[in-house]
Amino acid sequence: MSVQNILYETASGYALFQVLQAESIGAKLDEVQKSVTDLGKLSKFIKLESFVPFKNAAEALENINDVSEGICSETLKSFIELNLVKSKKSANLGVGERNLAGSIKAATGVPCVTDDLVLELIRGIRLHCDKILAQLKSGDLDKAQLGLGHAYSRAKVKFNVNRSDNMIIQAIALLDQLDKDLNTFAMRAREWYSWHFPELVKIVPNNVEFAKLTTIIRNKGTLTEEKLGAIEEIVNDEAKARQIIEAAKTSMGTDISDIDMINIENFANRVVSLSDYRKKLFDYLQSKMGLVAPNLAALIGDIVGARLIAHAGSLTNLSKYPASTVQILGAEKALFRALKTKGNTPKYGLIYHSSFIGKAGTKNKGRISRFLANKATIASRLDCYSDEPTNKFGEALRKQVEDRLEFYETGAPPSKNVDVMQKVLGDIAGSTEEASKKAAPAQEKADDDAMEVETPKKSKKTKTAENTPSGKTPKSSKKKKSKK
Repeated sequence: MSVQNILYETASGYALFQVLQAESIGAKLDEVQKSVTDLGKLSKFIKLESFVPFKNAAEALENINDVSEGICSETLKSFIELNLVKSKKSANLGVGERNLAGSIKAATGVPCVTDDLVLELIRGIRLHCDKILAQLKSGDLDKAQLGLGHAYSRAKVKFNVNRSDNMIIQAIALLDQLDKDLNTFAMRAREWYSWHFPELVKIVPNNVEFAKLTTIIRNKGTLTEEKLGAIEEIVNDEAKARQIIEAAKTSMGTDISDIDMINIENFANRVVSLSDYRKKLFDYLQSKMGLVAPNLAALIGDIVGARLIAHAGSLTNLSKYPASTVQILGAEKALFRALKTKGNTPKYGLIYHSSFIGKAGTKNKGRISRFLANKATIASRLDCYSDEPTNKFGEALRKQVEDRLEFYETGAPPSKNVDVMQKVLGDIAGSTEEASKKAAPAQEKADDDAMEVETPKKSKKTKTAENTPSGKTPKSSKKKKSKK
C-alpha cells in the first residue's frame, strides 16, 4: 500500500505532509535512507499540507499523552477529518506509531500505513522540522520540546505532583537524623563538661537542660546565688536549682581553663540551637501532615503516618498497598528471615510505634495491629483521592480502633464500619448545609443590592403614571377599559 500523506506530531502541534513520487520512493528505499539527511532532496519527496498548533501547554501535554498511549484525541481526529475526509483527498496516512494508527483508523476510517518507508520519511522530517515548519520562529520548537518534556516527566513520576508528600518524606528523614545527632552530641557534651562538674549529670537528666545550664554555670567556682533565678528558669524547680548551687560548692571535678570552657560553651550552644530547630521542624511536619494526610495523622499520629508514607515512597503508593502489606511495612528483613528459616512471620512493622499497640495486651497485639493496618489503608486512600482534605474520617477510624481495644478487654460490642462511615458523611453534609445557610443572607443581600441598581431604569414610567391629573387616565389604561 503506497502512502500519500504523513502525520507528524510535534511539541507545538500536528503537521500533515503530502508525499510526492510515492511509487519511485518505494522502489528505491536505500536511496531514501541516504537522501533524508539532505533538505533539498527531502523537499522533492514531501510537501507541508497543513499544520494545527496547540492552544496551550495543557492541551499539548494531553495530546502527547494520548499519542504515547496510542489514543486518537479529539484534536487529532478533527484535524484528520478536516484535511483528509472532508476534502475527499486520496488518503493513505503514514503514522509512526502502530497503536496510534489503529486508533486513527477506528475513529476516522482513514487507512494508515506504518512501514519502513514511513519511518524513514518521519526521520527526515524530524531532522529538518524547524526549517520545514516556516510559520514557527527559530527556537520556538526547541522551547516547546523542553517545556513539554518537563511537563511529561512530572506527570509520569511515581509520587503525586499535586500533593506535598515529598516534603513529608524529606522532613521525617531529617527529623530522624536530628534525633540521632542530638543524642550523640548531648552525650558528648555531658561527658566533656562532667570532668569539671560531674554532679550535674545526676541532678539534671534532660539533655537540653544540661546544655543550657552549661552555658550559664560555666566555671563552677564562680557560681553564686545571683545565678539562682536563671538556673530556676531552666529547670523550673527552685529546690533543684539550690541543689545545683550546693553541689557546685562541694564538687569533686577538676579545674578547667578558660579556653577549654569557651569550646565547651560553643558546643553546648550548638546543641541548644539544634534542639530548637528540631522543634520547628516537628511543627512543620505536623502542619504538612494536616494538609496532605489529615485522616492518617488523626488515626495513627503524625510521626508514624509520615514514616509509613516515606517507607512506601509516596502517599499514592501507600494507598495502593493492601492492609497485610501496611501491617508489616518496615519489617521486611524479619519477614524474609522468617520465610527462609520457616519461623513465625512478624506481626507488625512501623505501626508498632503507634500508641494502640502499646495499650493492647500481649495476646491482642497481633489482632490490634491487623485491625489498625486495615484502618490505616482506608485513611490513606481517603487522603489520596479526596478533593477536600478533612480529618473527620480519621477521627472516626481512631474511635473504631479504641472501641476494638475495649472489645478485647471488656467484650463490649464495637460499632460497625458502615454505620460509622454513614454518620461521618451525614455530619459532613450537615456542616455544608450550615455553611450554605450562613452564606445565604449574604447572597440575598447581594441580590437586593443588584435589584436596587436596576430599579432606577423603571422608575420613570411609574413617575409618569403617578403625576397624571386625577380626571385623566393614561392611554394604556383607556385601551384596557375599552377592551373590557
